[in-house]
Amino acid sequence: MNLQQLGTIVRERRVELGLNQTQIAAMSELSRTTVNLLENGSINDIGFAKITNLLSVLGIELQMSNIGQKKCNSLLMASRSSSVSYLETISAEELSNALTTGVVPHNKIPHIATLVDELPVALIVSAVEKAANDSDVAPKKIWGHINRWAMDFQSPRSIWK
Repeated sequence: MNLQQLGTIVRERRVELGLNQTQIAAMSELSRTTVNLLENGSINDIGFAKITNLLSVLGIELQMSNIGQKKCNSLLMASRSSSVSYLETISAEELSNALTTGVVPHNKIPHIATLVDELPVALIVSAVEKAANDSDVAPKKIWGHINRWAMDFQSPRSIWK
């Protein structure tokens, strides 16, 4: 596989997830120009760390995995991670509902703030994809909800700016 082929895969995956180049650049700590050049097959060289970080955020793996290996439920992992500091938890179903509707029950606001501020970006991307696949809601709409929450909660995380 060459960089041009990899760029095509990156673009298709980014669009599939409902993200624009600016968003994926921020999430993977790259410039939008670098993402654009990669996607358009115009980049001559890019470091391995940059590529692996970008692919990780997009949920793309360069290595082979066992066919029988179970795929994790990212909504469950995200709900558990968002609940670590709280006596009351947010279930995977509640998290999925919040992601797809944009409505957060008042008693779950701290959990969503934790998701926005602290969860690994790759886990958030995976949870968005799972919620979108389990519903009729486009990933782009879910990203809109997350961006609105980040603004409402005044998230210090630079990826939401």
